Amino acid sequence: MDWDSISKAIESFRDGPWDAPFHIALIIIFALVATKFSSIAINRVVNRATKKSTGIDFANLRNTTDTQSVTDQLLQNRVSQRAHALGSLARSIAVIVIWSVAVITIMTEVGINVGPLLASAGVLGVVLGFGAQTLVADYLAGVSMALEDQLGVGDVVDCGVVLGTVEQVALRYTRIRDFLGVVWYVRNGTITYIANQSQGWTYAVVDFALDIDADLTKIREVVDAEGQRIAQDSSFDAVFMDPPVYAGLEEARGDAIVVRVMAKVVPDQQFIAARLLRERIKGALDKAGLHIPLAQMQIIDGSVKSEPVNDGQNTQ
Repeated sequence: MDWDSISKAIESFRDGPWDAPFHIALIIIFALVATKFSSIAINRVVNRATKKSTGIDFANLRNTTDTQSVTDQLLQNRVSQRAHALGSLARSIAVIVIWSVAVITIMTEVGINVGPLLASAGVLGVVLGFGAQTLVADYLAGVSMALEDQLGVGDVVDCGVVLGTVEQVALRYTRIRDFLGVVWYVRNGTITYIANQSQGWTYAVVDFALDIDADLTKIREVVDAEGQRIAQDSSFDAVFMDPPVYAGLEEARGDAIVVRVMAKVVPDQQFIAARLLRERIKGALDKAGLHIPLAQMQIIDGSVKSEPVNDGQNTQ
């Protein structure tokens, strides 16, 4: 078989009735391949950026008095969270662009003149704009949040609807998993504010109710001493940044006083830190004879009254 016969066979195939379906199939295959390759390329860029992010040794940041320097270091280490958020956004944009071009090309292939359609796109856009205002608002909000680093994949955020961990930042929605494991899809356009608990540092705050007659000076000494022991414990390097301290008297009730303990902690560790504080500070208070007051209930004339119980030894 010579080249002339091969050329004639190709021209005969091209002029045959299967020419348009063949081209359409090629366009679809090309779009699928382009989508796959764009996803792979974006994932490689994200992985490369994540690997370049320098890990922070939180042990070196503990008990540092220069708060601004610590904040700057922690914010600079957000390369991973931001890269994943921008990567998710880029994948969504790539899919929209690739398949929009594919659809227009297929329309041209079947004989549809796309020129008038593109020319009237402005008028059609205005008409659709009134019905798709929320959709456009979602897209613009999603792009804005990702570019401004308001949140990233893995951040713990409170967006007014749910408090949880960001799993995906898409053009139209943000996927957040709350601390009960429930997945929330929050439209970006409905997010009026974002309280990000994973940028820089945060506080763990714990309140303790103690007997009304408890000595506040003794409470301060016990809490601060235990805070120093926590600060010197290397097992808490990835949790606490400063020693937990006695913050003061938060409330004085008829049956008890409420004191507050605070600690500056590593991002995303505030819940773990709060549990550790409750355990350690309560144990220290118990050893010092400072206990949570018990209350006994008396039923008089059908009404319930609560009174503190003080056995003279201030024990539970």
